[in-house]
Amino acid sequence: MTTPRIAVIGTGHLGVIHARLWLQQDASELVALYDADSERSEALANKLAQEFPNAKPLRVAQSLAEALAEADAVTIATPTSTHFAIAEECLQAGKHCFIEKPITTSVEEGEQLAEIAQDRGLIIHVGHVERFNPALTAIDTQRLQPLFIEAHRLAQFKPRATDVSVILDLMIHDIDIALWLVKSPVAEVHANGVAVLTDTPDIANARLRFENGCVANLTASRISAKSMRKMRIFQRDAYLSLDFAANSVEMFHITDDEQAPKTGMEQRPDIVPAMMLGNIDAGEHKRSIWYEQPIIAKGNAISEEQRIFAAAVQAGTIHTFRATSAREALEALRIAEAITAQMLRP
Repeated sequence: MTTPRIAVIGTGHLGVIHARLWLQQDASELVALYDADSERSEALANKLAQEFPNAKPLRVAQSLAEALAEADAVTIATPTSTHFAIAEECLQAGKHCFIEKPITTSVEEGEQLAEIAQDRGLIIHVGHVERFNPALTAIDTQRLQPLFIEAHRLAQFKPRATDVSVILDLMIHDIDIALWLVKSPVAEVHANGVAVLTDTPDIANARLRFENGCVANLTASRISAKSMRKMRIFQRDAYLSLDFAANSVEMFHITDDEQAPKTGMEQRPDIVPAMMLGNIDAGEHKRSIWYEQPIIAKGNAISEEQRIFAAAVQAGTIHTFRATSAREALEALRIAEAITAQMLRP
């Protein structure tokens, strides 16, 4: 395939971000915008024409079918409750889909989309954007072996995402990351939540126990005074603290002193002894604690997602382990449904 032609479906908050970033991609071409509110998409097209005077004029489609006629692939940035109907039409029309998270509001709908895509040889990438967050890309996630994960994802109230609960709005990010890092089936779910400003939970806490023994404690709120997107990861030889909002990571490593020369910790200028914690003398071996603050590469997570998606459309398959396939997105959604079911129990 030549350079993929992209249409953005939905020109609200996320759609605006996607459209602007697609115009900055070299290996794809944004060709059309569509929104049920045509005045909103028209206004965005005019604004982008001013910001990017050298870009080709965008087609402001008056229907989804008109937008699809222009494109090879789409970004679906509409409310979650509309994802299934829109994505189904796009897939039936033979278009690859970048669907903002969550893939749909139910596992059943998501499975239907996955089957259509598989039957037609189409790509579905789901926008679990935190996988591409610079804080997470700065660490070697392939070598992590978490024993305990704690996440807090708090946000101020915004009416634009209230068609779903806080579980599908915010917690789904941390559910996906936990599943991705632990790589073990979830054995048990405990959850509590409360609806405050909407008809679905606005505050929720879930405790996931994995078959390999790892536990993840996830808290999400969309009615907090201050925003927070933090995760702590504990494993046998290390502790990591990630701030997704600030794009920062702190890591503490523990080594047996007899093994320190083998690990190479003392030879790396980016890792220093954690003097405030000192040495650990308990047990059979004396151990040391080392502090590391990885260098965070600059970058835009959504832009990187777009680059990966465009490359996948051209190649006909996704080649990076960070991209979220429909099947992976469905597993996160399945756990989200289990969490919701726990909250509905009397």
